[in-house]
Amino acid sequence: MSYSNSIESEMKKIYKSLSEKDKRRYAAREAQKLGWGGISYVMQLLGCSRNTIINGLEDLEKMDSETLNSSRIRKKGGGRKKYSVYSN
Repeated sequence: MSYSNSIESEMKKIYKSLSEKDKRRYAAREAQKLGWGGISYVMQLLGCSRNTIINGLEDLEKMDSETLNSSRIRKKGGGRKKYSVYSN
């Protein structure tokens, strides 16, 4: 159960170009495709942790159409608030 060297190198290139959330989901999806032993193989191939893949699997279970169509990486409302909010 392993991919050819050319496919492995392409997978590594793609993995490096993704955001953190997308990396989790990509690694999880690849592990799902491989079935038994997939998590261990993808961990070694992509250099990520088991927890990353487990969290990616949880992300995939929670995904809905709204999540898929969103172009945002982070949720709205985060970050530093304006000074005027605190000056009252």
